[in-house]
Amino acid sequence: MTRVFNFSAGPAALPEPVLRKAAEEMLDWHDSGMSVMEMSHRGKEFIAIHAEAESLLRELLAVPANYKVLFLQGGAIGQNAFVPMNLLRGKSSADYVNTGEWSKKSIKEAKKYCTVNVAATAEASQFTQVPKQAAWKLDPNAAYVHICSNETIGGVEYHWTPDSGDVPLVADMSSNLMSRPVEVSRYGLIYAGAQKNIGPAGVTIVIVRDDLIGNAASFTPSAFDYKQQADNDSMLNTPPTYAIYIAGLVFQWLKAQGGLTAMEAHNRAKAALLYDYLDATSFYTSPVAREDRSLMNVPFKLRDESLDEAFLKGAQARKMLQLKGHRSVGGMRASIYNAMPVEGVKALVAYMKEFEASHG
Repeated sequence: MTRVFNFSAGPAALPEPVLRKAAEEMLDWHDSGMSVMEMSHRGKEFIAIHAEAESLLRELLAVPANYKVLFLQGGAIGQNAFVPMNLLRGKSSADYVNTGEWSKKSIKEAKKYCTVNVAATAEASQFTQVPKQAAWKLDPNAAYVHICSNETIGGVEYHWTPDSGDVPLVADMSSNLMSRPVEVSRYGLIYAGAQKNIGPAGVTIVIVRDDLIGNAASFTPSAFDYKQQADNDSMLNTPPTYAIYIAGLVFQWLKAQGGLTAMEAHNRAKAALLYDYLDATSFYTSPVAREDRSLMNVPFKLRDESLDEAFLKGAQARKMLQLKGHRSVGGMRASIYNAMPVEGVKALVAYMKEFEASHG
C-alpha cells in the first residue's frame, strides 16, 4: 500500500496510527462484537467512547470547568446560524471581523438573525492580513464579537487573542483548533468543524461558557439549542457516533505526541520549511503578511501562472495531491495540518526547487 502526501484543505489527512487503530477495531470494538458504527448511542459502549473523547479534549485544551463541550452536527456553516440563535440573548446586534471567505460566510448568515456590525475588515489588503485591533470599531453593547481564527482559503491566521472587553469573544477555529494551545477562558465560545485536525467530516466541536447558554431565541430548533444539547450530553438527537470515535482516537494520538505544545512546535517547524523557501525565491510568491501567515494553510503562486497545470501534474506524479488553490484565489495551497509529517513538507519543497530549476 502506498500512502500519498495529502495536502487537502479538508477533509484532510488523518494520522496513520489512528487509521490503523480504527481498521483493527472496525468489526469488533473491544470485544463487544460490534463495530462502533453499529452501536446504540445510548449503550454503555458508546457512552464510554464519548466520555473519553470529551475528557481527552478537555485535558489537551485545559478547558475550564465552567465550559460545556458539545459534539454537534452541521459544520461551521451550521454554527454560523446557531451562534446568533443562542448568543444574542435579547440583543439585536453583533460585531464581526472580516478576514476572508469564511468570515464573509459567517457575516452573511448572521445577518438573517441580527444587525451585523463589521468592526474591521481586511478587504483593502485583499485579505492578506489580520486588521490591527487598534483599528477595530467594537460596539460595547454587541451580543458578541466574532472572528475566524484561521482563514483556510486565504492562509491568514491570528497569532494573538483579541481583547473584546466584557463582550464574549466567539471564534470559528475550524482549521487550527488542536494545532496549538488555546487560552479557552479568553473566549465565550469556540467552534470547529472536525475535518482539519480532529477527525472526519460530520462532527462539530463547540466549547461554550456556561453563562452564555439557556437563553436561545424562541424559534431555535431543539437540536440547535446549546442548553438542550448540553443537558443531554450532546445526545438530544443521535450524534455522529463514528466521527466522535475517530476524534477520540486523534485526541489519544495528540496526547502521545506530547500534547498541544509539542504539536505547535511540530507545526511551526513544518511551516518554516515552506515559508523560508518561498521567501528565498522569486519564482513563487507568498501573498500573506509575514506576521499573519497561517501555520495550517500556505497559499502560494507561481509568478508564471501558465505553469500551474504542469506544476500540479508533476506533484501528482510524485504522490503529492490536493495542492491546487481554492477557485476564489487561484494558485496553489499546501494545507499542512497536524497529521502532515515533516517529510511531506520536505518533499514538497524539494519538488518546488526541482520545478524552479527546470522551468525558471
